[in-house]
Amino acid sequence: MRKIKTFALLSLTYLFIWSCGGGGEGSKSDPNRKSTTGTSEETTEAKEVPKAGNPKGIGEIKEVKLTDPLDENMIASGKAIYEMKCSACHKLTDQKVVGPGWAGVTNRRRPEWIMNMITNVDVMLDKDPQAQKLLEECLTRMPNQGVSTGDARNVLEYMRKNDLEQTNSKDQAVKG
Repeated sequence: MRKIKTFALLSLTYLFIWSCGGGGEGSKSDPNRKSTTGTSEETTEAKEVPKAGNPKGIGEIKEVKLTDPLDENMIASGKAIYEMKCSACHKLTDQKVVGPGWAGVTNRRRPEWIMNMITNVDVMLDKDPQAQKLLEECLTRMPNQGVSTGDARNVLEYMRKNDLEQTNSKDQAVKG
């Protein structure tokens, strides 16, 4: 009888930990995780391929003309907006705070996607697969800061400068 109680307690503890996500590497949210037990649930999950979505995102921004060289006036305005509205959640490095770090963002995302994420955040989080993936990673919805299209373009220019300083490259997402 004692062995049955111990087995039941261990089983319940395992189920509790498993249902809470288990944490660490190899958790459910890891799309590269491979099944080790071969259960049907894990096999189905491993076969799911995330939707790529529109690389430009969802919103009114359909095309962005990038400057070369960078526009210093836009950078100064973008920096001021970053410090006022973004810096509480985003670092300029690759360090995640509440939201993801900004280092390399223009190398990973098209400028239109970045500006749509800034100006149309609620729709992006509800419908764009890449934004939804970020939400799953960060577990906090980015608030709508009421940033205008012009201010979003200034923030983008500041991100481009930041990428040059942090990664020695910018705009790689446009080239790919």
